Amino acid sequence: MRVDAHQHYWHYDPVRDSWIDHSMALLQRDFLPDDSAPALRAAGMDAVVAVQANQSEAETSFLLDLAARYAVIRGVVGWVDLRAPDLGETLTRRRSNPLLKGFRHIAQSEPDDFLSRPEIRAGIAQLGDHGFTYDILIRPGQLAAADFLVERCPDVRFVLDHCAKPPIASGELSEWRRGIGRLARHGNVSCKISGLITEASWTRWAASDIVPCLDVTANAFGADRLMFGSDWPVCLLAGEYARVAELVESWAAGLTAPERERVFGGTAMSVYRLED
Repeated sequence: MRVDAHQHYWHYDPVRDSWIDHSMALLQRDFLPDDSAPALRAAGMDAVVAVQANQSEAETSFLLDLAARYAVIRGVVGWVDLRAPDLGETLTRRRSNPLLKGFRHIAQSEPDDFLSRPEIRAGIAQLGDHGFTYDILIRPGQLAAADFLVERCPDVRFVLDHCAKPPIASGELSEWRRGIGRLARHGNVSCKISGLITEASWTRWAASDIVPCLDVTANAFGADRLMFGSDWPVCLLAGEYARVAELVESWAAGLTAPERERVFGGTAMSVYRLED
């Protein structure tokens, strides 16, 4: 099964979705599964993982409702308040829906030490206790805190989103490269090769800008811990779905057949337990 491990859906709300500013006017509309279906079919994708874009319990319920209606959505990464005193009760209740695979917090918008804070670590540890994954959404300056977190939560399955957003446009990759190497030492972390073209120049990027980051990530994690994600519709700011898929397909041609199978489905299937 070929899996796109990172898609977003929303009914656009200009107040709630204020992060979509005028530079992203293309995204200021609804994006739903029917909109991405043609691109998925053209790329030969069989399934997707829907990932939260809004930090609310309502977002989790919205994505689960979509997953119940659209068979292509094989798993949901929602949002939960990691600091809530009743977190355990919420997770127990949420476990009743097998389509909910994990949770994410938009940590990239938090202070650099956010993931290393005791109350956040305690909440994420509870995710592991209940069988859920945690998606790490950060920037390079937060990789140290992520490493601190992961080392202290060995029983949690972590997924690093967007390769920790290497600053491709600036070319200042040394901090990112070191941090990726440290985080990849932990075997309970997988990495999505996703969201990279929007870290480059949206209008002028070329494959040669992105491939070095793919190489660094593969060397750090090994192809067996990588998974493809389109980051649709956010990717549309810098390129159509087909261009994203073709970029990774071309790069992956240098991998073995079993490694390509892992990148384009196997890793996501096992980490998110999409067969469950």
